[in-house]
Amino acid sequence: MRRRRPTAFVVVLGLLGLLSGGTSAHAASAPPVFADGHGLTVVSQPKWVDADERTFVFTVRTAQVPAYSVMEGQVSGEHAIMVTLPEGYDQAAATRYPVQYHLHGHPDRPNTAANQRLFEESTVGVPLITVAPNGSGRGWYTNWVYPPAALGPQNWETFHLDQVIPFVDANLRTIPTRDGRAISGHSMGGFGAFHYAEHRPELFGYVGSFSGGLDLLSQEQRVAVVGSTQLSGSGVPTVAVDAIFGPPVWPFDGVWNRESPAQHVGPLRGMGVAMYTGDGGDLTVDTVLAVLENRARATNRVARDHLVAAGIPHTFVDYGDGGGWAEGCTGKHAQFPCLLADMNHFVGLLMDNLTHP
Repeated sequence: MRRRRPTAFVVVLGLLGLLSGGTSAHAASAPPVFADGHGLTVVSQPKWVDADERTFVFTVRTAQVPAYSVMEGQVSGEHAIMVTLPEGYDQAAATRYPVQYHLHGHPDRPNTAANQRLFEESTVGVPLITVAPNGSGRGWYTNWVYPPAALGPQNWETFHLDQVIPFVDANLRTIPTRDGRAISGHSMGGFGAFHYAEHRPELFGYVGSFSGGLDLLSQEQRVAVVGSTQLSGSGVPTVAVDAIFGPPVWPFDGVWNRESPAQHVGPLRGMGVAMYTGDGGDLTVDTVLAVLENRARATNRVARDHLVAAGIPHTFVDYGDGGGWAEGCTGKHAQFPCLLADMNHFVGLLMDNLTHP
């Protein structure tokens, strides 16, 4: 059968569609518009990351962290926050959704392609908002004891818990209650998730740590934190070794002891708790990442023992070398297949326990 040539009218319509950037399959929509509030000033309004229009990034300023050590591509004092919306968010004007706050690791940032993929792939068909705030390369999700004068306050905990959370609730259709909110994180962010959940248990119905460094009494973990203060790859300028938690040695290490999540699990009672870790697999392959995961596992086991002693129900997934956990996971630290499997499992727990549509 001979195909008909398109008429001039059809060609014109097609050209108009191309010029406007639209297609018949997907009409472009604008991301939400955010208003200043709760101590945050919007520097740049949300912009979609790509044409799928599920994830957007915006930036804010806050007096709680007016400047910070920056990595390449960051602007000191401007805090990027990445948000992944549920599919159909803009078509369900009366629907409210639970929120998962996910804290990135060290040295990382919230608005990476890997984090976007992690959030989007784990929430396909899931009515859940994911929010990833900036935690700096070495913020460690705490209010610093001795912030350098050149940077000013480094009150990361106050910024996230007292500003970002109510700000998101004010600007998105969230379920603004404990039963509609979870917190999770990887590595440094896993520490932050447990740290925040223990400090403010009234905010969160579930907490998850993916290979988090949970035991600040561990000398190895202290070395990791102190090392992060001195690495230019974690942000410039570098800072003093005692800037974050104070001196790391006895008898001046009271803040380290007090802020260690593994030994202070009591406030997690009544909250959903999940931990995920590998053992590093073959330590001769990707040795640095293998050892990092192996030692993170040790801190998770300490936290697990304290949860057991306190009689607090929890989920503890130790997937060893990753062979039975996910294809491509070999038990290394910050290995994407492992993290995606962690997130997929954790999101399932959230949907079984949080209030949602």
